[in-house]
Amino acid sequence: MLKNLLQNKTKVFYILLLLSLLVTIRAFENRIFYDPLLTYFKRNYMQTPLPKLNVIKLFFSMGFRFYLNSIISIGLLKMLFDDSKVVKFSIFLYSVFGILFMIAFFFILLKFGETNKMNLFYIRRFIIQPILLILFIPAFYYQKKISN
Repeated sequence: MLKNLLQNKTKVFYILLLLSLLVTIRAFENRIFYDPLLTYFKRNYMQTPLPKLNVIKLFFSMGFRFYLNSIISIGLLKMLFDDSKVVKFSIFLYSVFGILFMIAFFFILLKFGETNKMNLFYIRRFIIQPILLILFIPAFYYQKKISN
């Protein structure tokens, strides 16, 4: 295994680089993105009303964050599996899920925000965190194992 790891030094370097980019996005999220819900959901949010939001600014900020996480995640999947079918399918899935999550989040926010805070919280998590990557890695690994 060590010999295999040493042969793939470049691949390991890029995987670590991409993972560190995901960590950096998370570490500096307060400075990089407009998201008043970050601090709101850290408090006792069930007892307090939603903060004042600039919905357009929030939409573009969350969309940009999802886009960044998606690009980095697709790069990680490319490095891990080195398969163009996985990359193409990942791009399709990220596109579909991104659109669905954004529509669902802003629909709930604008129509049912005060009554569906938990739904907002969880949908927002799928948008701003690379949760799909955590789901896709084992799924593609399993698919690769059963197809061999």
